[in-house]
Amino acid sequence: MLGLLLARSGVDVLVLEKHGDFLRDFRGDTLHPSTLRLFDELGLADQLLRVPHQETQVLGVTTDAGDFTLADFRRLPGRYRFLAFMPQWDFLDFVVGQARRLPHFELRMEAEVLGVLEEAGRVTGLLARLTVAADGRDSGLRRAAGLRPTEFGVPIDVLWFRLPRRPTDGPQSFGRLAAGHLLVLIDRGDYWQIAYLIPKAAADELHQAGLGRIRDSVAELVPFLTDRVGELRRWEDVRTLRVQVDRLRRWFRPGLLCIGDAAHAMSPIGGVGINLAVHDAVAAANLLVRPLRDGNLSTRHLARVQLRRLLPTVVVQWGQRTIQDRFLSPVLAGRVPARGPLVLRALRRFPVLQAVPARLVGIGVLPEHVRMPAAGDASAPASAVPPAGLQQPHRMGEPLEG
Repeated sequence: MLGLLLARSGVDVLVLEKHGDFLRDFRGDTLHPSTLRLFDELGLADQLLRVPHQETQVLGVTTDAGDFTLADFRRLPGRYRFLAFMPQWDFLDFVVGQARRLPHFELRMEAEVLGVLEEAGRVTGLLARLTVAADGRDSGLRRAAGLRPTEFGVPIDVLWFRLPRRPTDGPQSFGRLAAGHLLVLIDRGDYWQIAYLIPKAAADELHQAGLGRIRDSVAELVPFLTDRVGELRRWEDVRTLRVQVDRLRRWFRPGLLCIGDAAHAMSPIGGVGINLAVHDAVAAANLLVRPLRDGNLSTRHLARVQLRRLLPTVVVQWGQRTIQDRFLSPVLAGRVPARGPLVLRALRRFPVLQAVPARLVGIGVLPEHVRMPAAGDASAPASAVPPAGLQQPHRMGEPLEG
């Protein structure tokens, strides 16, 4: 996303992706109203929403005490009053397709970054004025640069698997909550993507108990899946997602900036991770286009990106940790009131309150807007790459550093 925005403003960008394609399971596949609005500002929202996806206006959860509404996105202002569930590989293919139309954008697939190049304490990258680490929660670039995150305790992990979806199944993505269990179903058209929450580090115990325990639990929680839980034949069909919440104290070094999960790993609660990362990219583009074009980029410009994005990061992580400690932990420990959790009862009794979680999830804290000009509006498109000869050029087929 940052590559698209910078290239659109006339800055030369090289994006390195270690895989050969984007076709793999990601933790989050929701595009929130704030992100859809960003694409609207770029004139790309209608094209994006032509990519196959499912739209959800209301998020609900089923408990033993009945159905409850968690968030009603119809109460939000603006055009986009829904969550778009879109496989992240399709979303990334769309962004790359748009970026490749720009003369200043280059993407190299199967180009794994192994470390950073430094000169006099500055990360110099591959002939670049700025190297951006957007390589996820286990960022190798971040580690190579000596940046260490502060980790916050997380009481949950997630089992991630899929089961077939039948035409007779309900169209609404939803959650299922019971004492000791919380399961989320995401409608992917021809299959259900299922997130099954478990206590932290309980995966080994479940492996010892056998896969039949998971199949029986899913069938009990969601009876209409009973005739297909047998599709879970082996543990290779179930991935364990180790949930972590952490944050860098400093997101940058001279010549290097971390954004997205490389700067702040998020819990899957609310599906906000991808959207925060996209907004990080927009903030970085807004703040860095001019110094990149003018050739005077310094650490104070990178510090401004962190300052801009720190508040929403801290607030969202605080909210996620509060939900984990005060809601999810008691649920997984089997402590669920017979009438349902108090917060769910309050949301059902006072429907107007359903706009609050909808706004926090759908719009968030300090949402960004696209503020940098397109190259055609800019006075002098410039390159983020200084003249060649400062370092040895990379030869295709060799591991990449920086």
